[in-house]
Amino acid sequence: MKLLLRILLFFLFLAGLIGVRGIEDWAFYDPFLQYFKNEGVAAYPEFEYGKLIFSHILRYLLNVLFSCGIVYALFLNKKWVKQTAVIMLLAFVIIFPLYLWSIGTHMKIGDLLTFYLRRFVIQPVLLLLIIPIFYFQYRKSRNSPKTF
Repeated sequence: MKLLLRILLFFLFLAGLIGVRGIEDWAFYDPFLQYFKNEGVAAYPEFEYGKLIFSHILRYLLNVLFSCGIVYALFLNKKWVKQTAVIMLLAFVIIFPLYLWSIGTHMKIGDLLTFYLRRFVIQPVLLLLIIPIFYFQYRKSRNSPKTF
């Protein structure tokens, strides 16, 4: 793939991630957005589990899609794209129920821990770990001696 096309794809997928963040106020149901922006000073918000779950799943899937696109544009490795999707989906399966439990118990585990669980759910934080891992693997494979 031509370098110019890869750069264009990278910025297109990056713009997608930024766009998801930019439309969060009106496109996704999240009553905890203002609660955490005000650092927990506001009253604990009332929320509907169904709408919250659907909204967070939709947002996370969009983040996974754009993150996988970024990994593909950077490394052109379909195996790594699949690994990115699996890692991010496994993290969601582990973290999202913890987040739901925490907000369901009025954050008995603490506001700060709940805030960071929510951050992993609504933002592609794992991408910041995945890219350096794959870059290291890419560099390592280029510098290793070829054996038969």
